[in-house]
Amino acid sequence: MVEFTQEQEMIRQTVRRICREKLAPKVAEVDQTCEYPWDILEEFAKADLTRMFFPEKYGGLGKDLITNTMVVEEIASFNTATAHSFGGVANSRHPVLIAGTEEQKSKYIPMLIKEKGVVCLSITEPNAGSDVAGMETRAVKDGDDYVINGSKCFATNGSVAMLYFIFAVTRPGEGARGISCFLVEKGTPGLTPGRIEDKVGLRASNVSELSLEDVRVPAENMIGEEGKGFRICMTTLDKARLDAAAMGVGLARGALDYAMEYARSRVQFKQPVADFQGMQFLFADMATRLEAARSLTYETARRMETDDAEAPKFCAMAKLFSSDMAMSVTVDAVQALGGYGVMRDHPVERMMRDAKILQIFDGTNQIQKVVISRALLK
Repeated sequence: MVEFTQEQEMIRQTVRRICREKLAPKVAEVDQTCEYPWDILEEFAKADLTRMFFPEKYGGLGKDLITNTMVVEEIASFNTATAHSFGGVANSRHPVLIAGTEEQKSKYIPMLIKEKGVVCLSITEPNAGSDVAGMETRAVKDGDDYVINGSKCFATNGSVAMLYFIFAVTRPGEGARGISCFLVEKGTPGLTPGRIEDKVGLRASNVSELSLEDVRVPAENMIGEEGKGFRICMTTLDKARLDAAAMGVGLARGALDYAMEYARSRVQFKQPVADFQGMQFLFADMATRLEAARSLTYETARRMETDDAEAPKFCAMAKLFSSDMAMSVTVDAVQALGGYGVMRDHPVERMMRDAKILQIFDGTNQIQKVVISRALLK
């Protein structure tokens, strides 16, 4: 089990205070309106949370992945959609850090910190979801530029981002080896956000279509070498999967806490529902699955922090196990509330809807099993 330092506990208490005071009162409302949480992100920025995970060299605070995971978990215990949006700010450094030039890092990371910028990592296409190597968006060299044409879907932060990491084919016919990554700034002619998706869960997080029509990007905005985009994509997804695991843990914790509090106050047959052994056993199973997922998630964060060779496998395992756990725990939380569990007056039905998304995004759980099995058998 992870043991947080005194500094980490102080950070967690800060996150909890902001979420309790500013986020909790409006969670149900933003789930209905799908309003992007700019005001909450501003509160996080005031507390230095949005620059906490950028390197000190570029104006960040250089905090580690354990702290990052803890913050995501804490936010998700109040609202998973906001935790997802927070990741679009706090983790926007990742592709540039792992593959960017020093010039790119020096230009864009301070910009992201100063403007609390949201980034869109755009991979998925209508005909290329789990099959990333099957993407059809093309980037063609034209003098000192590349011209990008294609369409993307399910682009997280697609209509609110200030910077876009666009993955496109530069070497047709070479599969994964033909994909490159480009950094495209908001407002670049031809880059047009499309329909904002009306999702079953994570409704306050922004997901949209993207149209790319003759988008001209300087060659110097390529991230990494030509043809290395797939590796950048997969490494970035590892971090996203760790975040998804932390969201699952936080979400399940929030659902369990709410269900137990309800069971203590709900009286049936002249006693609190929590006094019935059947309900106690239900909570025991929920708590056990939650703690198992939590341990795996923080072990994964530790391995990523130390660049462990098995970290990608653990990221897939943590995402798979934690999201499945969150789904089962939230379903049980709905059951624990009985008829009230399916009413929007109580948050557990929203939590159940959010959990379903966790099983699908950043690679479906079936894809996670492919990643895990290949790592085991190679």
